[in-house]
Amino acid sequence: MEFTSFGQDSTPETQDPCYVAVIRNLRTGAWRVVELITTPVVPADYLDVIAPLRNANVLRARVDAVRPETERAVTLVLRPGRGWVPHEPGQYVRVGVDVDGVRLWRSYSITSTPARKDGRITITVNAVPDGAVSTHLLTRARRGMLLHLDVPTGEFQLPAARPGKALFVTAGSGITPVMGMLRSALHEMSDVVVVHSAGTHEAVVFGAELRTLAAEGRIRLVERHTRTDGRIKPADLDDLVPDLFDRQTWACGPNEMLDDLEAHWADAGEADRLVTERFRPALISAGGGGSVTFTQSGTVVETDGSVPLLDAGEAAGVLMPSGCRMGICFSCVLPLREGAVRDLRDGTLTVAEAGDSIPVQTCVSAAAGPCRIDG
Repeated sequence: MEFTSFGQDSTPETQDPCYVAVIRNLRTGAWRVVELITTPVVPADYLDVIAPLRNANVLRARVDAVRPETERAVTLVLRPGRGWVPHEPGQYVRVGVDVDGVRLWRSYSITSTPARKDGRITITVNAVPDGAVSTHLLTRARRGMLLHLDVPTGEFQLPAARPGKALFVTAGSGITPVMGMLRSALHEMSDVVVVHSAGTHEAVVFGAELRTLAAEGRIRLVERHTRTDGRIKPADLDDLVPDLFDRQTWACGPNEMLDDLEAHWADAGEADRLVTERFRPALISAGGGGSVTFTQSGTVVETDGSVPLLDAGEAAGVLMPSGCRMGICFSCVLPLREGAVRDLRDGTLTVAEAGDSIPVQTCVSAAAGPCRIDG
């Protein structure tokens, strides 16, 4: 069968508005015929299989390379598809991963510079105990694997006017957003101190790169190996960094460390010179608890009031929407149909009467008595 190409010849006929309208209608009609033939799968679905990065409305990325960083961390080089928005150093991206037929979303800091000429980005995945997504990516990520993406977000960034003196305090995977900053803007900063904690010398993610930067005199690096040196405390920083409060500081790591740092800077009257990034929200002890009924699945879970509804549901096998898991992106919101839940960040109580439909964030809310929630 031979197909004729229309619409590009510069003959008088092709310039006739009536002719152009007829051709446009033919094309539209032909596409509709193809859609009817291929229903319930439409032609766009076949194109997505052949070229999965083409659809700007369904943002995906292909894994171009997998680079081990430590025994418990791996860097993925990703090629984002159409619709990707360049990130700012320090931001993170939500990544959707299909695990055993279920799409799970997690947030990862972008560790590459936005100035890469090849358009690739990198994320670095650190092992999380019992973490479904981190375990999947650490053991199964391969070149060619497709992941789902959201647009980059996050306020943990450097100012446009780079600081004259900067300090970065990190622990564990908290180094990941800072590495994105260093790779992007270190050449614009003349006095940089990095204080980083990890369990051992070998467990330092990006250890070789950080030590090279220090050897070249581009940063002053202070490593703390907690298995032998213990956890770093704010009082240690007073000795390690004598001009501590003369520096603009960015800190990322476990909540306990960040709580201590925020208190130390506040006590010194310098709270505005410290910027922190938390991978999980700081939760308070809710107390109470009760049975949680997930109405869609009929699953009932007993909780003690300290476990977020999201975690309780997932542990019981309930398919739960999720995103950042920090109470920021609102991807985990579900209707509370009856009962009471407490916000684990500030203790705020939300109560629903039978027949209500009150949206609650399941990643930062726990049962405060018997409750029923869609899920």
